[in-house]
Amino acid sequence: MSLNVTKKIMLITCALPYANGPIHLGHMLEHIQADIWVRYQKMRGNQVFFICADDAHGTPIMLKAKKLKKKPEEIIKKINLEHKKDLMNFNIQYDNYYSTHSNENKKLLILIYKRLQNKNLIKKRSTLQFFDTKTNIFLPDRFIKGNCPKCKSKNQYGDNCEICGAIYNPVDLINPKSTISNSTPIIKKSKHLFFNLPYFQNMLYHWIHSGILQKEIINKTNEWIKHGLKEWNISRDAPYFGFKIPNTKNKYFYVWLDATIGYMGSFKNFCKKYNYISFNKFWKKNSKHKLYHFIGKDIIYFHTLFWPAILEASEFRKPTKIFVHGYLMVNGKKMSKSRGTFVTAKNYLKHLDSDCLRYYYASKLSSNIKDINFNLENFVEKINTDIVNKIINLAARNASFINKYFNGNLSKKISNPILYKIFTDSKKQIEEAFDKRELNQVIKKIISLTNIANHYINEQAPWKIKKQNKKNENLQNICSMGIYLFKILMTYLKPILPSLVKKTEIFLNTSLSWKDIKKPFVLNKIQPFKKLFQRISINEANKIFKK
Repeated sequence: MSLNVTKKIMLITCALPYANGPIHLGHMLEHIQADIWVRYQKMRGNQVFFICADDAHGTPIMLKAKKLKKKPEEIIKKINLEHKKDLMNFNIQYDNYYSTHSNENKKLLILIYKRLQNKNLIKKRSTLQFFDTKTNIFLPDRFIKGNCPKCKSKNQYGDNCEICGAIYNPVDLINPKSTISNSTPIIKKSKHLFFNLPYFQNMLYHWIHSGILQKEIINKTNEWIKHGLKEWNISRDAPYFGFKIPNTKNKYFYVWLDATIGYMGSFKNFCKKYNYISFNKFWKKNSKHKLYHFIGKDIIYFHTLFWPAILEASEFRKPTKIFVHGYLMVNGKKMSKSRGTFVTAKNYLKHLDSDCLRYYYASKLSSNIKDINFNLENFVEKINTDIVNKIINLAARNASFINKYFNGNLSKKISNPILYKIFTDSKKQIEEAFDKRELNQVIKKIISLTNIANHYINEQAPWKIKKQNKKNENLQNICSMGIYLFKILMTYLKPILPSLVKKTEIFLNTSLSWKDIKKPFVLNKIQPFKKLFQRISINEANKIFKK
């Protein structure tokens, strides 16, 4: 196998799930969005490599291991297998799903660190940090909560405010509390290593205005730059689970440094498996290949400032684009265990088909960063109305006549060329929407076409023609036309509904290909129609919220 030089060559990543808990529906929003885009790009003939990994370091994993009386390595290995299984069961087709706790990641991390050192971009200085006297550990930002020093909002983390978006020093937090022991931490001095982020302020300003980011993200990143970037603490004190910093005593690399490098580590591991792929061609400074990151809006600071600055400083390429999405809300509020709205991927799949969630998310997702609301009643109605009543019904009502009266043989001609052309000419509009990640517009257009197809069948009324003459050629032409239109619709839906499309391809006796959309689909013999998709009930769907 060799790289396809006639099409775009791209590396696509998702943010790394943290390795101390299961994949949940919030994670799935991003993985599904990216997977749909990857599948679409592959259907267009582009060479795509899709990679991800577990973010496997940090204090939470260390504490969890201590609580369970296990080694951190045991925990992250088990969770990595669970994550892979959950993603696979949702038809997320990663070429490589790895871990940041790997030799590849460690070597790249140390290489980058040494390059930063050689350029005098790492400084050692004392800093004040919160220390939990009950557990005898320095507290990471996410293990401190208090009032935001800017807007005074309560219950905010030690590094940034989710209400006003402010970034601040943890010791500036008002009324701080340790989330580990619920005690008031003391302030203690410690020496740390800092990356000179302000040095790259001018580069970053020009980079974020080069078409890399969505407008809303540019505005937010501009605010941070305007207020002045601060040196970034890249070290953490022992005890800590992570990679030790060379030539230091009891200092470890901050998890957020090796987490982003995890994109490189996972791809490096992938390249080892396939000799025809060059790591350097993708990651060298002036690489012509495309690099796209899909991330949530909660981690834009790390991906739009720290990450590109680290890449620039260490002489690696920066992303082509960063695609940011909003949060997943359940019934208008954040997913919550206490409210009973926290849904794991595993529990969802016990009750519902993965394609249902893929379709529902696609119907909501666009290129903006608005939050996506998962409403159970709306979810059930959308699946039953769009997929079952409209799309599948188009196939079922026409296949019944073709199977029963024509032995599965489709007509040799397109009975309505004008209507057929409307469906094939929609290809350009749907491509534009896919390219821009306007998945909601893709769904909207497909359902509009489905309505037209069903209206055509209703007008032609094949059931009336059957009463006149069961072997009527016109009956075969009309019902074949319905199948041809169904075939086009399912080709457009192939990146979104992989499980349903597999069944559809068996039923149609053909593989659905993007390049074949405009080719007449004639002379095929379809299989006997079997139920392609299951209607869902509100009672069945509601089980995903139960433990």
